[in-house]
Amino acid sequence: MESPKEQSSYTVEQLVAVNPFNPEILPDLENYVNEQVTTQTYSLDANLCLLRLYQFEPERMNTHVVARILIKALMAMPAPDFSLCLFLIPERVQMEEQFKSLIVLSHYLETGRFQQFWDEAAKNRHILIETVPGFEQAIQAYATHLLSLSYQKVPRSVLSEAVNMDGASLDKFIEHQVTNSGWIVEKEDGSIVLPQNEFNHPELKKNTGENVPLEHIARIFPILG
Repeated sequence: MESPKEQSSYTVEQLVAVNPFNPEILPDLENYVNEQVTTQTYSLDANLCLLRLYQFEPERMNTHVVARILIKALMAMPAPDFSLCLFLIPERVQMEEQFKSLIVLSHYLETGRFQQFWDEAAKNRHILIETVPGFEQAIQAYATHLLSLSYQKVPRSVLSEAVNMDGASLDKFIEHQVTNSGWIVEKEDGSIVLPQNEFNHPELKKNTGENVPLEHIARIFPILG
């Protein structure tokens, strides 16, 4: 085990890589979570390391920090980070009100129920929008990603509900996407035509499987018979 002086010369990522089960790095990891929030950065590996250390030293668990880890994991969707983190959190902690709310929010996002998500998020502004910079923008990015997988053309009303915007703010959001993401706004009804991909245009999906030679099929039929 390195001495405190030696540890101080490492970055947090290096501490995690060198000795992830050293409880002495726990304060560094907690500070790093708060740094991720203020600087709008993210390190799943460091956060998982902290949650594992909490498992070994549950009396040192800081639920405020744990909540922030889960919020940052929500912001990383569609990556499965939230589930990975939740697996390391004791059930007794998950039953606390703030964590139950975060679990509900995760479920709404996973199932694309954005109206319910934003309604629930509004009830928890004090731990989400007001204290974690970039939260709304991250969820809006996830919402547009999910819409792009489901729609070739999305009605303005559906987009408005998904990103929790309307009026001038929605117009500005759409203008940004037109410029940077290839969206097209139809003049007739204001619907947005989304760029083609293999999910909203299945015909674009590449067949990654290898074709089975006809002679192989011919050999199988006698066996089946």
